[in-house]
Amino acid sequence: MKFRVVTIAAAAVMTLGYFYLAPISLQAQQQKKAQAAPQKSSDNAPIVAQVTRVNMLFSVTDKKGRFVTDLSRDDFEVFENKKPQHILEFTSETSLPLRLAILIDTSSSIRERLKFQQEAARNFVNDVMREQDKAIVVSFDTAAELQADLTNDTNVLEDSIRGLHAGGGTALFDAIYFACRDKLMLDQPMYAFRRAMIILSDGRDDNSRYSMQQALEMAQRADTVIYTISTNISHIETDGDKTLQHLAEQTGGKAYVPFQASDLNQDFQNIANELRHQYHLFYRPNPLAADGRFHPVTIKIVAKGRKNLVVHARRGYYASKQTT
Repeated sequence: MKFRVVTIAAAAVMTLGYFYLAPISLQAQQQKKAQAAPQKSSDNAPIVAQVTRVNMLFSVTDKKGRFVTDLSRDDFEVFENKKPQHILEFTSETSLPLRLAILIDTSSSIRERLKFQQEAARNFVNDVMREQDKAIVVSFDTAAELQADLTNDTNVLEDSIRGLHAGGGTALFDAIYFACRDKLMLDQPMYAFRRAMIILSDGRDDNSRYSMQQALEMAQRADTVIYTISTNISHIETDGDKTLQHLAEQTGGKAYVPFQASDLNQDFQNIANELRHQYHLFYRPNPLAADGRFHPVTIKIVAKGRKNLVVHARRGYYASKQTT
């Protein structure tokens, strides 16, 4: 199936199973208000059920970057706001269904590298997807566009990636925000799925309605791990690279910077390997605070004789806010 963008007066419309998110600068005041109303309920509603349970998906590597998969519950300690927490459940988890968002930069700045992105992304879809997994494909340039809705049909996902074209500005943060809020948070309960986002971009953003912090907060609310692959092959670190690294670090993912465009396949393979080598634990916060604030979480390894191990986990979570 081929996905085509259909827009009416630059508004957000639903057609052929996907949406188009128009840039705010093109919207009339009435359209802004129309979008604002559902946004509030979408932001809050999916989080309430998770108020007494914090889920942490994470991986562990040694100093050479190799995955460590033989650790047990007793090898870890969890701290929230520097206070120790009791682990209620622990598994070495590779069987939870995946909910993936593949975000591909189609702005003018990556035009020459788009072909390599498309090929690597298609290979990743075929490599990582299982029957119980679902993914979406979102492109972003001047606005974010849902090219393929949540599906386990790899043919649909591949076709949507193959049909991408470059041109326009960059709305990276909007793409993150909407993918997390409107798609990755749909399946409940939250702890029954692993959520991950893979971003291919140079990290620049010149057209988003939402800020980086707002996009990051929404990813954290959606329990989504962000992996980034930079399309900058200049070998000089840019502000965009720093943005991608920050997004990955704060959510427990990793930031990859390919030496050349043809290295994208290896970076995707590394992400696929990590998704297969994750631990899962949950605890009930003590004390419980339904305050709507960000609560920092630290996972420490206390296994004897296991030195130089690194935990890759999100930095914390947003508690739901109690309403009166």
